[in-house]
Amino acid sequence: MDTFEEYLAKKKIDHEAFRRDEEGLWQEWETLFQTMHPNSFTAQKLFLINKIRRRFPQEVTKS
Repeated sequence: MDTFEEYLAKKKIDHEAFRRDEEGLWQEWETLFQTMHPNSFTAQKLFLINKIRRRFPQEVTKS
């Protein structure tokens, strides 16, 4: 099972910036994530995940 940080990385969300700037929401989501299946979490938070992804995009690294 993925950690919350791994889940956010798969969703292309910078988990460090998200946690730093929205600590309360991050903690709420992490607790909820631990209680349900990732697919259920995604279904429940889909539109909010998209909003967070736009605010905290994960840096794209080129090799």
